[in-house]
Amino acid sequence: MKTPSGWVGALALASAAWSTQAAEIELEGNRLLVNGMLDGRSMKAFAEHLASGKVRTVVFENSFGGTAEAAVDFARAIRASGVNTEAKGQCHAACAYAFLAGKEHRFGRGFQVNALLIPVAARPRPEELASRWRGEEANRTLAELTAAPSEAGAERWQPDHGVLFTSTPTLFGHIYNSFYCDGTQGRDTSRCEVLSDADPYKLGVLTP
Repeated sequence: MKTPSGWVGALALASAAWSTQAAEIELEGNRLLVNGMLDGRSMKAFAEHLASGKVRTVVFENSFGGTAEAAVDFARAIRASGVNTEAKGQCHAACAYAFLAGKEHRFGRGFQVNALLIPVAARPRPEELASRWRGEEANRTLAELTAAPSEAGAERWQPDHGVLFTSTPTLFGHIYNSFYCDGTQGRDTSRCEVLSDADPYKLGVLTP
């Protein structure tokens, strides 16, 4: 069962409604909330919270991207601390790779549409999908996107070009869909190509 195009198109409207300000960091109990762009300006505060040992889960909410360098830094800090991650609402580009670095990584509960847009250098082959985002493979893919020389890495890092995983709430539970976005769609993700046999749980993008 596929997500209605209206739901996917709504992601574009949602993204336009959020600014590109630096991520805001807030600790609530053992959950560290991260809201906004991951561009490095909040990295120091983020790392300090993780170093405190109080954080069990990092929650990314409506983060529409960030730099490749920030993706590396946030992912490294999360992986080193061994915390879980959760994506609530939109989690694109740098946020997606930081999310994948969690020991366990899940979509947030609730009636919002959750979407994870993972940048890739080229359209993944079917056989690649099965392992690309499991364990260290996600880290290797990120390393390929940021490999020297920096100019080449910058060309490969295209936040709107990647694989999009969505979770849409219905009266009968959530419907999961996967898409390939070639970058020409901009924020209109309804123009992305539907991928068959790309369940995010089977691919390791989401953990049970």
